Amino acid sequence: MPTPRPSVSPGDPVAAIETPALIVDLDAFEANLTAMADYAKAKGVRVRAHAKTHKCAEIAKRQMALGAVGVCCQKVSEAIALVAGGVTDVLVSNEVLHPAKLARLAALSGEARIGICVDSDLGLDRLLVAAAGAAAPIDAYVELEVGGNRCGVTSTADGLALARRIAASNVLRFGGIHAYHGGAQHLRTPDARKAAIDVAIARSAELAAALVRDGIEVPVVTGGGTGTFINEAGSGVYNEIQPGSYIFMDRDYADNAADPSAPRFRHSLFVLTSVMSRRADFAVIDAGLKAHSIDSGFPAVAGRPDLAFDNPSDEHGIIRGSDLPALGDTLRLIPGHCDPTVNLYDWIVAVRGEKVAEIWAVEARGAVT
Repeated sequence: MPTPRPSVSPGDPVAAIETPALIVDLDAFEANLTAMADYAKAKGVRVRAHAKTHKCAEIAKRQMALGAVGVCCQKVSEAIALVAGGVTDVLVSNEVLHPAKLARLAALSGEARIGICVDSDLGLDRLLVAAAGAAAPIDAYVELEVGGNRCGVTSTADGLALARRIAASNVLRFGGIHAYHGGAQHLRTPDARKAAIDVAIARSAELAAALVRDGIEVPVVTGGGTGTFINEAGSGVYNEIQPGSYIFMDRDYADNAADPSAPRFRHSLFVLTSVMSRRADFAVIDAGLKAHSIDSGFPAVAGRPDLAFDNPSDEHGIIRGSDLPALGDTLRLIPGHCDPTVNLYDWIVAVRGEKVAEIWAVEARGAVT
């Protein structure tokens, strides 16, 4: 059951927000949305924004209002929540094998355009059964392994065989090639990221050429995240990119050396936290492990590079530094990893300046099936 809606209302001061809370700076958030939309338009590529970052229908609809063709998600339950929230085009950019999950996904086809990835005959067999009861054809993408060493076919021959089966079906559409390299997103230098994506581009081009030779049109080659999208967008092979974290920009992405040709994105997502106890040499805040994810390292303290987060426990964090905040003061933490941090909250409080502007539901929070 969702936690109660935050007690603040639009127009209230930020100081009235109870902590810990997940907040979004609207000015930075909107600038990030516009920067990506303008870049994609200039490069002539589609944006299918990754909603696993935010799990929020309101954000997805704002991305689509600026030109995104739809969103990606990773789970069927995410897709269900987003479609219920009014999102009209969703690609499950992952493998799904359970027949009941596939049946639930197929049932969404009467409300939205639905796509899904496949990388095995078993997965395709089960998708065909589920799609037979769908209200509209489902887009099936062949997932290609391009260096991330997770899902995806590992040979052009296997990809071609799956695509032939999809193209021959009357309940599926061949959506194209899904070629996302997750491991490349946080390689720290532009040269390292480019080298990794050059491999992905070559593998994608090889499969696309084989499909065309076989008489199968390839409408979309999709992939690329916030760390590498400029490489895919400039490849001449990919015509769709899947950035997600660009809207928020966590601390780990800030550790990447920026590519000079990429648009700049600002930190917009913060965990608002209060000092709940104070010692001479450290402050204790109310945002511990249950308030933000540390899988990519500790958060930074926004606007206070002199302060360091340390020694978290379930409900507490320690702040160290030479000029510590006072008891009752608030800080804004920049999460190490935005995606799992968002998944800890039912609500996002959007602020503009020092005022609450809006409150958004995180409809797909906890949607892991």
